[in-house]
Amino acid sequence: MTHSSNTPFTDPAQTWNARFSKDGYVFGTEPNEWLQRNAAIWKPGSRILSVADGEGRNSVWLAKQGHQVDAFDISEVGVAKAKRLAEDSRVGVNFSVATCDDFAWPQNHYDGIATIFVQFADPELRARLFGNMVRSLKPGGSLILLGYTPKQLEYRTGGPSVLSHLYTEDMLREAFGDLDIQVTDEYETELTEGDGHKGQSAVIGLVGVRR
Repeated sequence: MTHSSNTPFTDPAQTWNARFSKDGYVFGTEPNEWLQRNAAIWKPGSRILSVADGEGRNSVWLAKQGHQVDAFDISEVGVAKAKRLAEDSRVGVNFSVATCDDFAWPQNHYDGIATIFVQFADPELRARLFGNMVRSLKPGGSLILLGYTPKQLEYRTGGPSVLSHLYTEDMLREAFGDLDIQVTDEYETELTEGDGHKGQSAVIGLVGVRR
């Protein structure tokens, strides 16, 4: 999930509930392309967590690939729509409503974690979130991440307009120093993910494996 406010949310749950209450799916129902391109790193039947999963497009797709998927989001409205998407797709996902701090974060538990455009987090929350993600991976488990870079401020086609919420390669490499970084790729692409991410975009992707 991302946002386009100039200031951090004062009530994130209310903000996302309002956004997800609109008809249709804000970011569409198809999985993110970076996730789709790199998900072969996970064997079928892997236990995967989709972080801040929104309306379920990524978690449902992962379940369709034969994975055991957990997913959480702060928005009860988003999670309700995700459950409907899973039902329509005839797959099971273990959804929960939680903040990034409140989620249980079982340690050494997941074969994989997907975190796609989770950029509402300020640097302090992001540090806690990234640390929790690393600890929740099993040794040998893999993280797939995608986010906007500072150049996205020029395009304004999605994502936060707060510089501190955007990702650079140096920041990601430092934050995930406990992972073996397999891939980093900073690139520009034309995103067509609903009305939420639409147009030319500047992004960076990462794939890392817990030692």
